[in-house]
Amino acid sequence: MEALLRALQQPEYLHTLLNPVPIYGLALGLFGLLIALFLKSRPAQVATLAIILVSSATALPVYLLGERAENRMEGLVDEPGRAWLEVHEQRAEKVIWAFYILAAVAAAALLAPIRWPRSAMLLALAAFAGGMIALALGGFVAHAGGKIRHREFRTGAPPEAVADSEGGQGRGRGRGRSDR
Repeated sequence: MEALLRALQQPEYLHTLLNPVPIYGLALGLFGLLIALFLKSRPAQVATLAIILVSSATALPVYLLGERAENRMEGLVDEPGRAWLEVHEQRAEKVIWAFYILAAVAAAALLAPIRWPRSAMLLALAAFAGGMIALALGGFVAHAGGKIRHREFRTGAPPEAVADSEGGQGRGRGRGRSDR
């Protein structure tokens, strides 16, 4: 039990533990929402929109935990793993907003129909479309994340890290966040 409590204090462990939630939870919610839309069941839409809301909102702690874990992970992985870590981080930074927007749309799809019932279908469809986009983008981030520690997933050289906004050569290839 003590080892588990210690692990739960490590951001890299918590990141690994929580990172499937935005993807698997979102996929489950989207599948349920598709069925709920087909059946035209508002109670089922509410349940699945809540799953989508929680799953997409979970992307924020996953992202923040990943940020906290980065420096320690750089010391634990090999050179290609560090390059994949940089790619993973850059992808997450670019797409995290899709999850924020989806959470807002899902919340609107849950709450707006209370006041404006006719908005229910349109907002549920918007949440479904946004969810499909966020799911694809989350898969794009996860693709690089899986290659950080899993050599068996690496089928080629990692993509080059994109140059940072300050005109540098990028932070990849083993340099930490302290060089910003």
